[in-house]
Amino acid sequence: MSRIGRAERSTKETSVAVEINLDGNGTVDVSTGVGFYDHMLDQLGRHGLFDLTVKTDGDLHIDSHHTIEDTSLALGAAFKQALGDKRGIVRFADASVPLDESLARVTVDLSGRPYLVHSEPAGMAPMIGPAYDTTMTRHILESFVAQAQIALHVDVPYGRNAHHIVECQFKALARALRYASEIDPRQGGIPSTKGAL
Repeated sequence: MSRIGRAERSTKETSVAVEINLDGNGTVDVSTGVGFYDHMLDQLGRHGLFDLTVKTDGDLHIDSHHTIEDTSLALGAAFKQALGDKRGIVRFADASVPLDESLARVTVDLSGRPYLVHSEPAGMAPMIGPAYDTTMTRHILESFVAQAQIALHVDVPYGRNAHHIVECQFKALARALRYASEIDPRQGGIPSTKGAL
């Protein structure tokens, strides 16, 4: 059974189309108009081994906020759809990923309940490149979690370079989502005492 999710979102601010295959090989085709965000989505697909296609046209003449937010919402919705009823998945996973002087620790529960805990070093540079506001990282995760309906804990205990601090979060998120969404050969049913996720 293919585990592919698709989501579209169209507003006066953006037009977004996302497709994700949880059982892919890391093939990524992403275009949002925000270079650094494209780079982060590329990390997500490649390190999660998700085939990921993202096409977003947004009101970048205003700023990148709507484009990044709506893409993240659509990505979360597509991820949720791809999981289906979650029968046989591992469900819980964690990953730690260093990037030079920075370290990210991510723990995920594909629980059906949206919750985010997020911490990263204070005093980061406010911008990465011309269009990525570093305060958006938390908002990306909030938006993704709200639609994917997962519990996500992200902690960057230390780091200095803003690019590294953000990138290691996406790499660790990719690995944690990959491990949690994999099919457990010993788990035939829903991994919950409730019988549903």
